[in-house]
Amino acid sequence: MAPAVGPSHARGRVAELRAIRVQAVAGPCEKATKAQHAKGKLTARERIGLLLDEGSFQEVEQLRRHRATGFGLEAKKPHTDGVITGWGTVEGRTVFVYAHDFRIFGGALGEAHAAKIHKIMDMAVAAGAPLVSLNDGAGARIQEGVSALAGYGGIFQRNTRASGVIPQISVMLGPCAGGAAYSPALTDFVFMVRETSQMFITGPDVVRAVTGEEITHNGLGGADVHAETSGVCHFAYDDEESCLAEVRYLLSLLPQNNRQFPPRVPCTDPPARRSEVLLDLVPADGSRPYDMGRVIEEIVDDGEYLEVHERWARNVVCALARLDGQVVGIVANQPQALAGVLDI
Repeated sequence: MAPAVGPSHARGRVAELRAIRVQAVAGPCEKATKAQHAKGKLTARERIGLLLDEGSFQEVEQLRRHRATGFGLEAKKPHTDGVITGWGTVEGRTVFVYAHDFRIFGGALGEAHAAKIHKIMDMAVAAGAPLVSLNDGAGARIQEGVSALAGYGGIFQRNTRASGVIPQISVMLGPCAGGAAYSPALTDFVFMVRETSQMFITGPDVVRAVTGEEITHNGLGGADVHAETSGVCHFAYDDEESCLAEVRYLLSLLPQNNRQFPPRVPCTDPPARRSEVLLDLVPADGSRPYDMGRVIEEIVDDGEYLEVHERWARNVVCALARLDGQVVGIVANQPQALAGVLDI
């Protein structure tokens, strides 16, 4: 017969589980956290705390670990496997999120890491709620070989299946190469932070080895490059706090999924108002340039709008705003840039 398990034994096991969970939340070590902060970056859990409403985060598979062997991996099996997944709320509405933890394997993706992301992506689609990825990872975990690459394939497939079904937002918060850049480029909106985040297919060292060209990380794939030249980045900010605050603002303007409307908010700005300022902003002479942004401010509720691709293709303005509390999309020629003509 199996020995009886008494209350003291059960309490001991529960205490052990609690200790493991505390360690999982704390992360690998204080040194790794200090190194992350020294680079001007927040930890994955600090970022989730800024994104979601306070106390709303519910974590999924916190204790999952990889099962790989070789290259010393069997001796290092941290909980979470380098990615934190779960859901919470933003202004009371459900949002699913996953965040790479750069302190664990540099945020690199392995089999278990990918399985957690697959699960949270499937949950987001099933629930009909937005998905936000907080990206700070070094691409595929090369020690796991083809298993890691297959994990990225599963993410890409889910990105395309979810496209047009739920909002997908990628927030670049560190150096992201290879698969860590492919997936964000497939999503609806990409946010970046200057100096600390980059997106590139491969890094400057490989570019130097293949072409002989010397280029910096930011010169190859920094926020300004993608916000002004490539157009891959929709929004660029100077720090993580303001970046994540704008992600929250964007979510407030988006529907939960393709079967719902964006949330309407009470409007204190009279919809029937008339603005005499427009008489001075818009010239009667069609050959004179003027700032379309100021015109939009006069028309929309409380003068607030969120411009997408503000620094790319400046001859057209694409923005989200509210009229009488209802979300609207705005497309407008910008006479101050190339006379507002449409080009490629």
